[in-house]
This record gives sequence, C-alpha cells and structure tokens, in this order.
Amino acid sequence: MNDRATFPDRITPAQIPSLAARYLAIRAATEALAAPLSAEDCAIQSMPDASPVKWHLAHTSWFFETFILEPHLPGYRLHDAAFRVLFNSYYNAVGDKHPRPQRGLLSRPSLDDVRHYRKHVDASMHELFVRDELANRLSSVIELGLNHEQQHQELILTDVKHMLSCNPLKPAYSHARVSRVMAGAPQLEWIGFDEGIFEIGHDGVGFAFDSETPRHRQFLAAFALGSRPVTNDEYAAFIAAGGYRRPELWLSEGWDWLNANRIAAPLYWEDDGGARYFTFHGMLPVEGGAPVSHVSLFEADAYARWVNARLPTEAELEVAAATVPVEGHFAEDGALRPLPARHASALTQLFGDVWEWTQSAYAPYPGFRPAAGAIGEYNGKFMCNQYVLRGGSCLTPRSHIRASYRNFFPASARWQVSGFRLARDA
Repeated sequence: MNDRATFPDRITPAQIPSLAARYLAIRAATEALAAPLSAEDCAIQSMPDASPVKWHLAHTSWFFETFILEPHLPGYRLHDAAFRVLFNSYYNAVGDKHPRPQRGLLSRPSLDDVRHYRKHVDASMHELFVRDELANRLSSVIELGLNHEQQHQELILTDVKHMLSCNPLKPAYSHARVSRVMAGAPQLEWIGFDEGIFEIGHDGVGFAFDSETPRHRQFLAAFALGSRPVTNDEYAAFIAAGGYRRPELWLSEGWDWLNANRIAAPLYWEDDGGARYFTFHGMLPVEGGAPVSHVSLFEADAYARWVNARLPTEAELEVAAATVPVEGHFAEDGALRPLPARHASALTQLFGDVWEWTQSAYAPYPGFRPAAGAIGEYNGKFMCNQYVLRGGSCLTPRSHIRASYRNFFPASARWQVSGFRLARDA
C-alpha cells in the first residue's frame, strides 16, 4: 500500500477556497472523533446495524476516491484496489461489497493502514482543489461527499456508544467532567397551527439531499404540537403505569418486537425505573427533565396513545420548524447527550437534542427522480419500510441540519439518539 502521500501542512483554510476549507475542517472533525479510541475500539462491530470506527474512516475516504478522484483527477492512482470492495457500503452499481454484518471481521487493513488511506485521499483532493476549474465543475459532488461524511460522524458516535455499552466495564468515551442538569423541563404547552396549503421540501437555497426535493404543496388540517419533546420523567411515568405490558397501546408489530426482545425501557437504561443510564461519560443518573432518547417508533407511538395524542407527520414538523431558528444542542456543544429545554416559550428543541420520530413513511415526494448512475443509489433505494425522523440530535453537526432534512430508520431502531414530541388534531 502507498503510505507516502500526505496532506501538505502548509495549507491552511485561509489560503484555499471555501469548499476546500470545509473539506479540511470536516475531515479533521472525523479524525478527532476517533482520537479517544484505541485500535481495538475502532475494530469492533457490536451489532449488524453498526459499523466499526475503522470502517467509517475508510468508507468516507472511499466515497471521495470512488466518485471524485478516480473518475475525474488525471493520473490518480488507487490506494489499494481491494478497498473498492471492502469499503463499499451499498452501491451495487459500483460492484461487489463486503457483507455489512461482517465488517467487524476486517482485522486487516489495520487502523494505521486506514489512516494512511485517508492521507492519500486528502493529498489527492488537494491536487484537485488547486485546479479551480475541475473543483468548480465537481463542487456539487464534493459537497455531497462532505455531507455524507458528516452523516458518518454521527454514526461513528452512535456506533461507539453501542459498542462501549456492550462492555461490562461500561467504559466512558469521554472523561470530561459532566455537570448534571437538575432543572426540570418547562411545562408542556400545545402550540396550534391553522389548516392550510404549505410548501414542503427544500427551497433550493444551499445544499440538500435529493430526497428533500422537489418542493411541493401539501394541505394540512389544523393541528397542534407539544411545545417540547417528551422527557425522561414523563416516559418513566409511562413505564411505571405498565405501558410496556398493555397490548392495546402497541402496534401489532411493535408488541411482537418488544416481547421477542424483552424490551421494557429505552435502550441504555439500567433498569425499568430509569434511575441510571449509559452515556458517553459512563453510567450516570438519568436527567429527568431531558428529552427521552434511544426509543423506537413503536415506543414513541405507544406513549402517544397512552396520553391520547399521536406522533406528528413530517410535514407538520417541517411547517413548525420553518418558523424558528436552528437552535438546540448539537455535536459542537460537546454535551454528547440531550439536555432539558432552556425555556418554555412557544416551540423549543425542534432542532438538536433528539431526532424526532414522525408517523410518516419515508417515501418519495411527488415528482421525485433519483440521479442517474451509482450516485442515485444514495437515498432513493431506501424508500421502503422506513420512517422519517426530523430535527437532528446532540450528535448531529449543526451545519448539517435544516428544516427540510429527512432522516430515516426502521421502526425498531433505537441506537440513534431518537426521541419524539406529541401532536394532536386541533
């Protein structure tokens, strides 16, 4: 393998175009996430849905190599031809891929080899950036690659948390001092919205994934949203009231899921009462006023039924999010966990803290067409058996989120920082 290529130290963001500066910053942020981890930590795959940190580090480089460098940079040399298969995620048009559930078996290449791979790709991307005409022509694909890497930054953290939780020592990812937030949540209020026809989808300003388009009109009946997400204390009351033992509250598939997997509380709670839970700082007391997190759509839906409410649609959350600034606890804040709402006025925490489940299936908008070629496999192929989440979480990069952003996971997914707020018909 070629381990000689390095990204020149003399290049600084002030000396290169803004897209190149973003590239440097985002790639460095990914490396920083892996810095507290050992080589052993970076190699473990704790479940089929998760991936080893080493794989994330390589795959994000694979994306730039496969879709930008190899087809467009004159004279580019593949770092290692075997990586084309090892670090392909789901792009069938690109060729074969290593089975996802077996990514943890890739003891080779080593973590050092993967870091050399990243340096090789970074050096070649530098060559591309200094060719202004070429970089400008490829700017949209480069921007996609950067947003793709930001998605994997969040996945690195969620996958690491799950991996460390499986260790009986319950080790901490971060040893920074944690100040427990004892404040309770502001009282839940209902914020009403009148019926009307609304513009839904990305407005064309700035970056968006293809699944956020095309912008289209949608009628919404009058509705009301909870002013904040449901909290740990409120969810603990649902558990204490026997919520996990009442089949009338659960979707049929959800009831089968919780019984088959013996689910009785959110993921990472130490016991059903929720006195303590596993965090990036090890085991901590549950902060009662913070949004409940790591719950499935099944759990969110059952709680909503318990309080005679429902989950919002994604259009309802988008209409609401368009009325407030992008404020909340994001990855840059360093809390690494949802925190209680800061104020009680109107809508709060529509961004950051927790991804919010909706009742909406992840489906194409009217007129949606995926891009041609392998890059078109990015989102469209997953529009089946998934539900939409909105708003970002405490692990999402702040610059990565917007009101139209559509995240999606199966109804049983819990290892993401997923919570919910209530809705009801007005």
